[in-house]
Formats: sequence, C-alpha cells, structure tokens
Amino acid sequence: MIRIVTRKRLALLEADTRAAFERARQSSEAAKEASARHAVDLFDVTGRAEHAEATAQEVGTLLAVALDELSAAQEELLLKDIELRRQREDLTEVLLPPRQVFVLVHYGTPVMVYRSREDAYADTATHGVPADRTWGPGRHFWADAEWVLSAFTYDFTARGFRGSLTPLAEPVGGAA
Repeated sequence: MIRIVTRKRLALLEADTRAAFERARQSSEAAKEASARHAVDLFDVTGRAEHAEATAQEVGTLLAVALDELSAAQEELLLKDIELRRQREDLTEVLLPPRQVFVLVHYGTPVMVYRSREDAYADTATHGVPADRTWGPGRHFWADAEWVLSAFTYDFTARGFRGSLTPLAEPVGGAA
C-alpha cells in the first residue's frame, strides 16, 4: 500500500501536530499551576495542622492542670464535708438532751449531774463517797439517805426527765 502525501495533507498533519503541541503545552501549564496551587494548599494545611497540634498540646496541658486543681478541690471539699458532719454530730449531741442522766444526791440535795454512769462513778470520790461503794437501788427516800446515785430518763412525750425511786422488794409474808 502506497500512500501519496500531498502538500495539503502535509499541511494538515503539521497543523494537527502544532495543535497537539499547543494542547500539550497548555495542559503542562495547567498541571504546573495546579501543582503550585496544591503546594500552596499543602503548605497552608500543614501550617494549620501544626498550629492545631500546638493548640491541642497547650489545651492538654491546661486540662491536666485543671484536673489536678479539680482533684485537690474535691479532696478539700470532702475533708470539709467530713468536718462539717462531725461538727453537726457534736452540735446534735449538745442540743439534744441525753437519754439518761445520773444525779448524785446527798440527804435529798442534788450535788452533781452526770451524762453517764461511768462519769458519775469516777467523780463521786471527789465528794467524799467511798471509792469502794456499791451503788444499788435506793432503799429509802432521798432525804433519808446519805448518798444516792439516781438515774433520770428523758421522756420525749413530756419533754423532760423522769426519775424514780426503786426500793428493794419487801419479802412477802415474812419469807426471807
């Protein structure tokens, strides 16, 4: 197969070649411009990422400090809450009357009031009561007894203390 190339055909081929080179040059310039834009965008994005990373690290440091301060504040609050509860309990003990008080009576005259039986036993010796004294229920009225240690129980309905003289039981029918 033999092809005859004419001037017209040669001119068309040269025009097509020039057009192809021009398209290639334009595409190359567009690619260079796109590459330059991408490089600028990459530089911007990298800068923003570095800034975000630095900000995140700074925020992390601030958060760690804030968490430490929060932990210390919570611990201090817990200690204050414990102290407040203890003070409320102490205040409640002071404000509420004791369930029972013990009164040391000398010939019908009250000498001292105690919050517990142990306190009464410990303090009665200072009033001249023998230390080896055994305390039992009263056999006589308070005015007739030299020393009597009597318990008074708080009555919530009457809002006051009630005491009672508990004499020893008399033998029935003379039986001993």
